[in-house]
Formats: sequence, C-alpha cells, structure tokens
Amino acid sequence: MTDSAIQNSSIDAVITWVDGADPAHKEKLENYILSIGGQRPRAAGAARFHSLNEIEYCVVSLLKFAPWIGTIYVVSDDQAPGFIKKLAGTKYESRVKVIDHRTIFAGYEDCLPSFSSMSIASLLWRIPDLAERFIFLNDDFSLIRPLSPDAFYRDGKVVLRGSWKVQTERRVIKKIVRWFKGCFGLEEKDNSNSRVRFIGVQENSARMFGYMENVFQLEHNPHPWLKSVWRDYCERNPDSLRANISFRLRSALQFVPEGFSAHCLLKMEMAIVDNQLRTLQIKPGDQALIRIRAKLAQAERDESYVFACFQSLENAPPEALTLILGWLDRRIGDLDHFLEHETDSCR
Repeated sequence: MTDSAIQNSSIDAVITWVDGADPAHKEKLENYILSIGGQRPRAAGAARFHSLNEIEYCVVSLLKFAPWIGTIYVVSDDQAPGFIKKLAGTKYESRVKVIDHRTIFAGYEDCLPSFSSMSIASLLWRIPDLAERFIFLNDDFSLIRPLSPDAFYRDGKVVLRGSWKVQTERRVIKKIVRWFKGCFGLEEKDNSNSRVRFIGVQENSARMFGYMENVFQLEHNPHPWLKSVWRDYCERNPDSLRANISFRLRSALQFVPEGFSAHCLLKMEMAIVDNQLRTLQIKPGDQALIRIRAKLAQAERDESYVFACFQSLENAPPEALTLILGWLDRRIGDLDHFLEHETDSCR
C-alpha cells in the first residue's frame, strides 16, 4: 500500500479483553494449570484476567472522543461484554464487533486456549477486514479528551510515545553485579519463570531488529500499528511467530507485540516520536488516596493528558474505587448515557 493510500484509509481500533469471572474461562485456565503440574504461576494470577467493566469505558471513550475510528474490534475467548447487546438497532451496531480467539488463531489451534496477552496480540493483524491502520488498546485504557487521527498517524508514519534507554544487561550496575557474582562463584538466577517485566520483553523486541545496546521504552498508552508490517514479517518469519504464540501464559522469553511494532517501524524509518500527549496512569492498589485525587485533578487541568490507564481496579480500596468510577462516569460515562445523549442530539 502506498503512503497516500495509507494516509487516506480508515483507522480501526482493536481491544483485547477477557472476563476472568466467567466460569467457562476459569475452567479453561484451571485445566491448563493442572496440565502443567498444578502450580499456579504468577502469569496466571487472578488479577491478570479480572474485569470491572473497564471495557465499556474504553469503547465509549473511542466512540465519544475519536468518532473518526472505523470499526472497534473486541478480541476475546468465546465471550462478549454485556453492553454489546445495547448496541443492537443503533447506528453503532456494525461499528463494534467481537472477534473470537479461534478466528485469529486459525491454523494455530494447537496454541489454544491462550491466556497470554502477548500471544494473542501477536495475531491481531489476522482479524478479517481489519484496516491497514489500527490502534491497539488494552481494556483498561480510555481516551479522556477528543483526539484527531494525527495523534496516531502523521505523514504516512505512526506516532510513537516513549524514549530510548540503555538495555538492562548493558547498564553499568548490572555489569558490576555480574562481575561480583563471577568472582565469588555465585550463579545467575534464572528469571524465565518469574515476574514478566514489561521492559524486559520490550528489550527482547528491540534485539529482534538489531538494537543490542538500547531499547525504545514505550509509554503506557494506546499503540498505532500497521497491519502490513505485521503480515509481511510473520510471512517471512513463521517460526518466530509460532514460537511467540506457543506460550499459553505470559513468559519473559516472549517478545511483546507493542515493542515489536515500535522497533520494526523505527528500523524502517516509518515512525515519528512525539511525547506531547500524556497518559494518566492510576494504580489504586499501590497509590494512596491523596495521590489518586491529585493525579485526577492534574488530568482535569492539564489538556496534554488525553489517555488514561486504570490498572487492576479490583485491588482498589472501596473509597478509591468509588472515586475513580465516579470520575470515569463524569469524564466518559457509560454506554446508556452515551446513546441517550446521541439520541437527544439528533432530535
């Protein structure tokens, strides 16, 4: 596809989602854990699959603040968010579609069921009729202000948010620790089955494209991708794709699709780095109520905050959860309110 064709094509959005409280999902996960010995790894922690209906705020925010988006795809495992039924008979019914894992894993059924977001996201480009340009979001992301397409795509290139950092293994302190352990005969700890650090899997992605010293560390926000870049790489490197999607749970040995896309496009000189727009990031399980209040107030005042990420709301104390959900209701609102407002505006 030529640059001009890309620039004039539509832009879709893709959201990965799971309802961890669904008995069928729980059974699939428990059966898989039993098949690998019965010990639940950190990557199978309940928080990874919990949902407090953040997906509804995510979808409504896209409809409200980015009406130029073509189709919003929700990718899940034989599930559908409850609010989808409310779209029936509205003008948005055809704009929000649920895509099952079996669709994107066609030909790779031996890798199902999959509980790894990195495995699943590696195949999003296989969604039928997906636009060349699409924005990838986790279900805990939302927009909180109106955005234009050039926030994600500009001059035929994608817009990345982040900065270059020295890779962990190349940092001086890491080298000193390794030297010290070598002097005293201490073994390096195998971290392949421990906590999967986002920076670690980004570094895996950087090395795939020859960036051995540095890594482009992405900000936590929605990510613009190009479908053809994914398709072309996976067709040329089928073994690399299969290796990544073969992990049923998140692994430190995987490459993270966000990092893959960023480093691939940087290598191809098809990316622009622009950090003017910012993300409100709330971790209610780790942050004090006074800090959450301050961060919400700052996002209200500062118009550079256009994205929001509310991580692990299930860990929020009751007062913090009430505060956050109230803020989201005022800032974005649920689907009922959005549809009612749309109806009123058409009268």
